[in-house]
Amino acid sequence: MLSNPHTGDKPVDEAIDEFYTADIWMHSWDLAKALGREPDLGQQRCEAALAAMKPMEQLLRDSGQFGSAVPVADGAAAQDRLMAFIGRDPAWQPGR
Repeated sequence: MLSNPHTGDKPVDEAIDEFYTADIWMHSWDLAKALGREPDLGQQRCEAALAAMKPMEQLLRDSGQFGSAVPVADGAAAQDRLMAFIGRDPAWQPGR
C-alpha cells in the first residue's frame, strides 16, 4: 500500500500505473529537450493526460510537484499545452 497525503492510500500497482508511469513519460520530455532534441510524446496521449489532469489542477499545484502553468498560444499542440500545464516552457532550448 502506498500512502500519500494528497492522493490517499492506493495499492502500489495502481499508484505506479496512475502516477509513476505518467511521471516518467512526462520527464522524457525534459531529457529530450536537455539533449537538444524535439520530443514526441504523442498528441493523443498528451490530450488524454491533459484532460485527466485538468480537473485535479489545484491538487497537483498544492502538491508542490508542478510549477505554475506557462501561457501558450491558442491552438498550440497538445504536447505543448500539456508541458505548459505542468510548468514547462514548450519553447525551452538548452543554453537559454
